[in-house]
Amino acid sequence: MESRGSCPAHPASYEGVWRFTAPAVDVSVPRARHAVRDLLDRQGVPVQDDILQGLLLIVSELVTNAVRHAALLSPELAVEVAIDAEWVRVSVEDSHPYRPTALETDHARTGGRGLLLVREITAQAGGSCDVEHTAGGGKVVWAALPLKTQL
Repeated sequence: MESRGSCPAHPASYEGVWRFTAPAVDVSVPRARHAVRDLLDRQGVPVQDDILQGLLLIVSELVTNAVRHAALLSPELAVEVAIDAEWVRVSVEDSHPYRPTALETDHARTGGRGLLLVREITAQAGGSCDVEHTAGGGKVVWAALPLKTQL
């Protein structure tokens, strides 16, 4: 069997892509976070605890944003978890066309900093994040983190 680049010839047993949908309501935030944690546990993903905690906070922030800002045009959201040998990527998709941006830090505000937090957690872990448009006119907000802390 031929190996391409740095991809192993045989994927690790925990690798794969999982997707689930949820209504765009508040209760979906903790449910999505628990579903992602349970998936990583079930699959035996060797993720470091600091990365796991950051990833779960990112899931909470992305689902919260979809619930708060997209529910009117997108009554359902989708969460996808993609895992390979070195990375885990979480994304939240909704049908709302608005492309959010990370807001500047404003210490007087008590909210509105979710994407800024996602960007900070991602950068500290050595990962990446972005927002992409979908073919159907909605968007996907995603973050990819290494399974191990980058030195």
